[in-house]
Amino acid sequence: MGDPKTYLDINEQLYSRQLYVLGTDAMRRLRGSSMLVSGMRGLGVEIAKNLVLAGVGRLTLHDPGPTCWMDLASQFFLSEKDIGQNRAKASLPHLARLNSDVCINTYDGPLTETVLKGFQVVVLTDSTLEEQLQVGSLCHEHGVHFVVASTRGLVGQLFCDFGEKFTIHDPSEAEPLESHIQHISQGSPGILTVLEENGHRFQDGDWVTFSGIEGMVELNDCDPRPIRVRDKWNLEIGDTTAFSPYLRSGAITEVKRPQTHSYEALSLSLYQPRIMAANLQGARRARCLHQAFRALHKYQAQTGLLPRPWYLEDANELVVLAQDLGPLQGDEPLDEALVREFAMTSAGDLSPINSVFGGMAAQEMLKAASGKFIPLDQWLYFDALECLPEDGKSPLRPEACAPRDCRYDGQIAVFGDGFQKKLGKQRYFLVGAGAIGCELLKTFAMLGLGAGQGGGITVTDMDTVELSNLSRQFLFRSQDLNKHKSEAAALAVRSMNPALSVTTYTHEMGPDTEHIFGEDFFSSLDGVASALDSFQARKYVSKRCIYYMKPMLESGTQGTQGSAAIFVPSLTQPYNTLSEDAETVHPVCTLRHFPSTIEHTLQWARNEFEGLFRLPAEMVNRSLQEPDFLERMEGPQAHDYLKTASISFLNPPQCWRDCVAWARGRWQHCFHDSITHLLQYFPRDKVNEEGVPFWSGTKRCPQPLEFDVSRDTHVDYILAAANLYAKTHKLLGSQDRDKLRVMLQKLPAPTFHFQAHTPIFANNQELEQASAKWDLNHVQELRSALAKWPGTSLEPQLFEKDDDSNFHMDFVVAASNLRAENYGIPPADRSKSKKIAGEIIPAIATTTAVVAGLVGLELYKIVMGHRLLSSYRHSQVHLTLPYLCRWIPKAPCVQQYRGMKWTCWDRLTVPAPAPGQPEMTLKGLLTYLQLSSDHVTAGFLSPVLKALARGPAKPPAQGDRIGTSGDWQEAEGGPKGAGV
Repeated sequence: MGDPKTYLDINEQLYSRQLYVLGTDAMRRLRGSSMLVSGMRGLGVEIAKNLVLAGVGRLTLHDPGPTCWMDLASQFFLSEKDIGQNRAKASLPHLARLNSDVCINTYDGPLTETVLKGFQVVVLTDSTLEEQLQVGSLCHEHGVHFVVASTRGLVGQLFCDFGEKFTIHDPSEAEPLESHIQHISQGSPGILTVLEENGHRFQDGDWVTFSGIEGMVELNDCDPRPIRVRDKWNLEIGDTTAFSPYLRSGAITEVKRPQTHSYEALSLSLYQPRIMAANLQGARRARCLHQAFRALHKYQAQTGLLPRPWYLEDANELVVLAQDLGPLQGDEPLDEALVREFAMTSAGDLSPINSVFGGMAAQEMLKAASGKFIPLDQWLYFDALECLPEDGKSPLRPEACAPRDCRYDGQIAVFGDGFQKKLGKQRYFLVGAGAIGCELLKTFAMLGLGAGQGGGITVTDMDTVELSNLSRQFLFRSQDLNKHKSEAAALAVRSMNPALSVTTYTHEMGPDTEHIFGEDFFSSLDGVASALDSFQARKYVSKRCIYYMKPMLESGTQGTQGSAAIFVPSLTQPYNTLSEDAETVHPVCTLRHFPSTIEHTLQWARNEFEGLFRLPAEMVNRSLQEPDFLERMEGPQAHDYLKTASISFLNPPQCWRDCVAWARGRWQHCFHDSITHLLQYFPRDKVNEEGVPFWSGTKRCPQPLEFDVSRDTHVDYILAAANLYAKTHKLLGSQDRDKLRVMLQKLPAPTFHFQAHTPIFANNQELEQASAKWDLNHVQELRSALAKWPGTSLEPQLFEKDDDSNFHMDFVVAASNLRAENYGIPPADRSKSKKIAGEIIPAIATTTAVVAGLVGLELYKIVMGHRLLSSYRHSQVHLTLPYLCRWIPKAPCVQQYRGMKWTCWDRLTVPAPAPGQPEMTLKGLLTYLQLSSDHVTAGFLSPVLKALARGPAKPPAQGDRIGTSGDWQEAEGGPKGAGV
């Protein structure tokens, strides 16, 4: 359960995605932390699970109580066999298996002053107000960071007290802002103008430093200084009067500085709460819920019980208690209806709400231990009471919500037994079994979705479990490595609810698998949940849901940000990707000759990897398999193909020394010769027709490098490149750096030859024009050389960022940083390089839990059959702040043509002919359309269709008949969104 001696060790492969969220320093502070979670019902186990996945140092589980039936509604690590057993002790082995780095133990005694002083962070999840006040006062006095988290039915509460002087080392997740410099004036204040067309994103009071400036070199690497924003392009940077005149280049970079925040103890904040809310309406609702929770504590203290589910008499008593507390702000009236709904459902225990607050509370505890991100100040309330039956529907009967000594009692208390049976009959399709997919499967198991007669869950995912998955995809364990995610997840979730019926597939959902996920498959479904990490894949799933008229639950995360959305047939707009960022594409000339950021050099290095170690080998192999395929290519295409492949077949290596010599020559070409050649074309003092220096703005003037065998970066490149070249040609490589240095010293230095015939293009337009030209003689020479290849296949290197032994990232990091040194760009360490080059999406378990909980709340509404648009919510969360925003989805866009109106959800179904009946003719189809819909009028039909409707002059050909049935869908060639 974790060795305390290794607390400061960080398994970078295990926590790789989380490290991009928190950073190494914050992660080390987490590894040295000690935390207590009090209360191990559904909310407590959610918090504990997220903390264990995050890799805290020590975690103590506190709960003196025994497991009861009500716990099983959301406590996913307890089962029927644990009834009567201590909750904390029964949960311990399951939590311990999540992460062996974490030292976990249990405690069932009182939370005394001595006990509390042994922890850095304490959270209470299942406690009375008296206990909260007592523990909160002791924690505040001794500098222990204190959190209260509580959920009651569809409502939750969160409170944080991190002391009077809490230091935030890094308030945000974003990388420091950076802009290129166009000009800096000499003056007081000096005015800096940024180069970017869209301006900068700095704010007044930001602290900055500078690098790469020519001329006003006094600013380079100066101590951080504050700035003042003049406008979108200009910043005041302080007195520059005594500095040298600015010439060219340079960057301004934000410097993040620690902040100090102060928090009040619960005993004071309870009566004068600072409540976080998205808007004024949300603030009023939150203040009302604050009083409702206080009244609930008072009700429990008087009766020893919670209000009975859906008992109006009990609810009215709670309303009176809330009124007696008085308003929190002025004469603001109490929302009695809100308090009454809260009271009638407060006995419930729901997995989705616990997921939301379990993720948010755990993130606040991580902030307390790491000093990373801004903590909650100080209260947060959230409710999803819109999940209850819509206005006008009969209220639930108390007897329908009474306990039944079953695992769903906590859910039945809120929604009734009839709804529980309906959940069991649902058939849902989950696409993706990654981080969100695992959380959703857990939610489905707790809800009992598809766990009844006729119900079931189908899950598909083509990926296998990797080590980096284990820190956030909590259904997987180390023994699941290399197994298919869908199968491993299904096995794990069945242990949480044995009644759950799960069918697994290991296929990607797409056009190639429509024979599996086709009409019969979709027709049997009640809905689809998308847990994908690709916009393209999400869009495809959305199209299938529109086609088959199925509701779609959609979600995604990136670091501490997440979103959840619901798309309901005929009620909401369908999923679209218009608001999502397009993929960044860097101009070719920028990458080849004019990089200005580390992103440019990393992309160049990735292109080098593909062009040296994958594409040539693939091309040679294809020529062996299809000897005549080059003959089928046009001249320019064949030229490009052969030029790329020639890296492998012109001078193939025979031994390790040949590979080293090749790598040394490549180093010379990339970092010395090509730069020298570039400067001969565009000298350092070159100016354009307007008299502006060519090397200015984003064009950094490069310097050629001289190879130095004593420099690690130079040897890193040779070692990685030579090994990859050897692997490609199926030769043995070497990792002996000392012998490599000796070999390099003995190799003759490559000779530079000025390539007068090789042009350099200043922009992409010139490059494209030149690319259209090709040399027929050169093509013939390359074809002849390829024909002499001995016939041995090569081994293409497929880029894999997560294997530290394959030299892939070694090559990319070394090549990128050498390129950056050429152009005076600050280098990137391996971690940053891996994130950018590997296109890694930062991830943390807390965000995943919150998003999955929000999806689960929308699932309740779909199954219940809500038909009001105002009942549904799209959601967005940003846990660094923390910020949680929800809004009503938009209705689908209505298209109109003449007298006809429709949306993308509308369609007309044309029946197939009965057995033995003739197929429908086109005239019959048009007649059917006119008679079957008031909207399809003769005026809607084009003159051509009218002519066809009058009947052909001769018997109809086979093509004039309609021999299939089905829904007529949106056509790309028709009016926007058109459907027949």
